[in-house]
Amino acid sequence: MSASKGSSKGSAKKSSPGSGRVRELMTPGRLTVAGLGILGLIFIFENTRHTKIRLLIPEVTMPLWAALLSTAVIGAVCGAYFVKRRQ
Repeated sequence: MSASKGSSKGSAKKSSPGSGRVRELMTPGRLTVAGLGILGLIFIFENTRHTKIRLLIPEVTMPLWAALLSTAVIGAVCGAYFVKRRQ
């Protein structure tokens, strides 16, 4: 009785509304960056002993994870600045 049930158009599955959006968000580049970020955090939090850090003149004793995390944040800010400047 209904022609659409047997037609090829009616039998093709439509993707869910959010599936295209998920594919846009999960690109290989973003997954790689997320994986590297997770590995970086694991590395940082595995290195928890205190260490002496010297920047020019002052010498500071601080946890190694804090020094690594601050270096990573400074690097991310510099990278974001240069990417934004390029656009």
